[in-house]
Amino acid sequence: MKVKFLTLGCKVNQYETQAMLEGLLAQGFQLAEEGEPAGVVVVNSCTVTAQSDQKTRQALRRMKRQNPEAVAVLTGCWPQAFPEEAAGFPEADIVLGTANRAGLGAHILHYLSSQRRIVDIRPHEKGEGFEPMAVRGFREHTRAFLKIEDGCERFCAYCIIPFARGRVRSKALEDIAREVQELAWSGYKEVVLTGINLPAYGQDLGLTLCDAVEAACKVEGIVRVRLGSLEPERLTPEVIARMRAQAKLCPQFHLSLQSGCDATLRRMNRRYTTGEYREIVKNLRAAFPNCAITTDVMVGFPGETEEEFAGSLNFVKEIAFAKAHVFAYSRRPGTAADRAPDQVPAAVKERRGAQMTAAAQACQLAFYQAQLGRRESVLFEEEAAPGIYQGYTANYTPVRVESKANLSGRLADVELQSAGVQGCGGRLI
Repeated sequence: MKVKFLTLGCKVNQYETQAMLEGLLAQGFQLAEEGEPAGVVVVNSCTVTAQSDQKTRQALRRMKRQNPEAVAVLTGCWPQAFPEEAAGFPEADIVLGTANRAGLGAHILHYLSSQRRIVDIRPHEKGEGFEPMAVRGFREHTRAFLKIEDGCERFCAYCIIPFARGRVRSKALEDIAREVQELAWSGYKEVVLTGINLPAYGQDLGLTLCDAVEAACKVEGIVRVRLGSLEPERLTPEVIARMRAQAKLCPQFHLSLQSGCDATLRRMNRRYTTGEYREIVKNLRAAFPNCAITTDVMVGFPGETEEEFAGSLNFVKEIAFAKAHVFAYSRRPGTAADRAPDQVPAAVKERRGAQMTAAAQACQLAFYQAQLGRRESVLFEEEAAPGIYQGYTANYTPVRVESKANLSGRLADVELQSAGVQGCGGRLI
């Protein structure tokens, strides 16, 4: 039977989709190619915002229309965070949460034999372990994502994810090493360690993120190890020094900011100040010369005044991020921020978002211009246009070069010669 997946949300979801797909393939299912009808359609949902839930509903309805005889499966964060709402979604024949992904195949077979709707959303429990799962590769990717941590206990005022993911759980070091080795044998040169709250890795095992980085870097065949999104407060000088010792670790750190104003950070229930954040960036740049610091910045959080926004804007300019994802606060029912007073009007959020985006893009262009003249190793991913190949340096600068030879999946040295807001152009050395 043919199966088709649609993944919404983060890199962790992408990894989990791949694990579910490989599990079904091992049970005899086949992946439906583009445009090919499927007997099973699966939507792996995101629930970061209310709009995410709407996208999930629309996606499953669309896939069901395109494959009217298919078994429709809804899984992921939305059912886990809002089980009653998701269970009432009539288009889904099978509704699962963020646990027991290994049971997906059995659920599909049971539904096919019984034609009875299945809802299996298991609540997260204190003390539960890391769900066993592993992948061997990703279609059409030159880098592999590896989930090593799940869960979050931060309870930021705007975020529903702790309710969808439960407490922090970590993958065993021997499992990390084994999976990275499998990916290396499959031809991958770069692995990206991901998690819901990645720096919390190991707190349940008496380990730290450094242990996971070291385990991945030891694997022969892998030449780059990259970190996913990081919460800043665990990046102590000791942690940074230990990571610096790993030559394979990419000098790019996506350090979540959310706001450059201390008053706003307190209302968000973020657990650091701008002064602490500034010090972490200083330490990273000292340990990793020419590293890229990237981030996420929110505008229009409830209660954000013009003065607070100006402070956040100035902080973003001061840090001079290599790249910043700017987004407006979106109300998420079930969170503290949704009930907060002084909600910011949409027009104000739009204006502030445009200002913050302009500042972030100016910083991004300056960072790329600072790369000019450097010779960097680039991992090429795809042919972006006829004879033009695109890839990334270790610090995640996008690079394009001309080449008659196929560079996809290859590492090559490049001299960076031009820069724009989208990245750099160069020549092969």
